[in-house]
Amino acid sequence: MTDNSSVPPTPPGNGSAVPPPPPGAPVPAQQPASAPAAGYAQPPTPGAGGAGPAAEGSRSFIVTWLLAWILGYFGADRFYLGKVGTGLLKFFTIGGLGIWYLVDLILVLAGAQRDKQGFALQGYQKNKLVAWIVTGAFVLLGIVVGAVSGAAAGGADDAAPTASVESSATPEASDATAEASAEPSDSPSAEPEQSASPEATETAGSSDADVVAWAEETYGTFDVVEESGTGDTIITLPEGVDAGLLTASYGGSGAFTMQILDANNEATIEGTVLSFGAYDGTVPFGLDGWIGEPGTKIEIQADADWTLEIAPVASAPALVENGTGAGVYLYDGAAATLNASYAGESAFSVIEYGDDILFGVLVLEFGAYEGQVAMSAGPSVIAVNTDDDWTLTVE
Repeated sequence: MTDNSSVPPTPPGNGSAVPPPPPGAPVPAQQPASAPAAGYAQPPTPGAGGAGPAAEGSRSFIVTWLLAWILGYFGADRFYLGKVGTGLLKFFTIGGLGIWYLVDLILVLAGAQRDKQGFALQGYQKNKLVAWIVTGAFVLLGIVVGAVSGAAAGGADDAAPTASVESSATPEASDATAEASAEPSDSPSAEPEQSASPEATETAGSSDADVVAWAEETYGTFDVVEESGTGDTIITLPEGVDAGLLTASYGGSGAFTMQILDANNEATIEGTVLSFGAYDGTVPFGLDGWIGEPGTKIEIQADADWTLEIAPVASAPALVENGTGAGVYLYDGAAATLNASYAGESAFSVIEYGDDILFGVLVLEFGAYEGQVAMSAGPSVIAVNTDDDWTLTVE
């Protein structure tokens, strides 16, 4: 009879017997069934690792570009991206008086525009070159057409004959007139003509303590804040400041942009600056407090040194007759006719802000302008936005 007590049983589920370890050798511990086999790495966790390129959303770059270009003055591009609040602002301000229109169009062409969820526009890399070429071609065509039209108008003016006016008075009539003027007059001498009153000849809109006090009460006052830097920067507005003046200067040759952002980082219409090359000017913010959310910060994008001064509206000077570039002024006169002229080629706007003025766009023109517009009575704030010489006279 054979003794099988020393033969180990065959492990269940295994077709071949595993030879037993030598007597006295340690038995290896079994690994848990869930542990990975030796020499194999654990599979990576989804989403781990470095961030990839910006994810594209469902909004098309081509559609956004065409809407920003063709219907940008009405905010169609922002409505399409889901940004209804700023779309309404852009609609009611006619594309931010042209400035916001240009800013959004450049953002789209540069690939910096995002939809409401922060996703990049679909198809930008594939179609950006075509968009840039088409937009540039139309801009160049507009410049050429404008130059040709201006030259044609100038030639027509030069060709117009000048009518000569001959005196119809006969020598006899002239002699009679001379004799009459030589005879002494028995009537009392005429009173000298009254000169214009000091108020009429005063510099247009010269301010006094009343208009300054009105500006302080309406828009508040605070200590002037001065900032300076180089490159892209976010500046937080002073606490409690909802309105004021931004005086910026930039000495570089690239693009310089400045805009006011609200608590949701949405751009507001006022305080926006877009310049290609050097800039030096003053723009207001928060004067139309009924439109949108108040600003909380200032976003500056630049590739060179810049300076910024944040000052209360009451610090603005009185309205002047001549100036260059963007400026903000106080007006305390009566309702009047404003004679405005501008000989530059860029956008030119004049806006009046006041207690009873809902939307006081007096002038909005692209290129040279000369005309008369009706302005409301003061106290009010007059904001001029352009990059060239202008003239404003009040009648």
